[in-house]
Amino acid sequence: MAVEPAAPITVKHYPIRPDWLDRNIEPILEPDLPIIDTHHHLWDRPDIKYLLPDMVADIATGHNVKATVYLEANAMYRADGPQHMRPVGETEFVNGVAAMSASGNYGPARICAGIVGFADLMLGAAAEEVLLAHIAAGNGRFRGVRGQAHWDPSGLSVGTRRPIQGMMLDKKFREGFAKLAPLGLTYDAWQFHPQLPELADLARAFPDTTIIVNHVGAPLAIGPYAGKRAEVFAKWKPAIQDLGRCPNVVMKLGGLGTAMAGFDLYTLPEPPTSQDLVKLWGPYIETCIEAFGADRCMFESNFPPDKQSCSYPVLWNSYKRMVAGASADEKKAMFSGTAARVYRIEV
Repeated sequence: MAVEPAAPITVKHYPIRPDWLDRNIEPILEPDLPIIDTHHHLWDRPDIKYLLPDMVADIATGHNVKATVYLEANAMYRADGPQHMRPVGETEFVNGVAAMSASGNYGPARICAGIVGFADLMLGAAAEEVLLAHIAAGNGRFRGVRGQAHWDPSGLSVGTRRPIQGMMLDKKFREGFAKLAPLGLTYDAWQFHPQLPELADLARAFPDTTIIVNHVGAPLAIGPYAGKRAEVFAKWKPAIQDLGRCPNVVMKLGGLGTAMAGFDLYTLPEPPTSQDLVKLWGPYIETCIEAFGADRCMFESNFPPDKQSCSYPVLWNSYKRMVAGASADEKKAMFSGTAARVYRIEV
């Protein structure tokens, strides 16, 4: 039986404050380590603009970013045409940005070398039309879709799409989901931590489809979960371990700088150091690496959302500190190898 959610609680994005971020300048750790940034957006919104020049500027701060993967952000949809086809406009836009980057005029990193868009899988088998249009628009760069399945009885929501309870279990959704693997496409999973068992059920039902979990599975610390970090962690951890037993599931390490993670770093008088981030985020990253192994983990910046909490150099320094004890092969996997394999990106 469907549960009617409470009044909506929308997760807020806080302003990026360059002057605040610049108060902490750190030397780049392991500057030669190749990186594929597996998760970022491009935004042109009234409150925040983050476009190609902004991404280029962040990459130019010193880490050896070879390529990036763009994740859908409800951006640049077509203004007209059939409603279900309008998200293809985002892939058209991002492919143009990728072509600009591929010219070499914006630095050596290949920005948006992989593109993950949006298609409403609740269309069922009819979603194939949208997927094929994305593939054509991506000019060889389109890699898959992200499903926004986040739902909570408290009314917590992210973005503008209406949350649907039990979407990943829905027959119609699974009809659409079944179209991904035959087309060589992946599924980026975004849901809240209480929904991780539903994601595991989906993964086991479709063992031939690669599923990439966003933001360490989105452990919540706002709304009804505020002040309950230990309790949430105790429920999140076994769910992550269970997902790790699904060989077709891959984990993105990051996304903990947003408001829903509840660390509220953007409220501090001084920006966090990379050592600060290790203390706060390390337990989540370590749990995921233990559950999935280095060859099924990949780091993400989640910029610009995470830029409200820390700078690009500090973020990647923190990741390098978190895995300082890993072998060279393990580091290569987590910073570029897994992403190169899963998203089919040449480095």
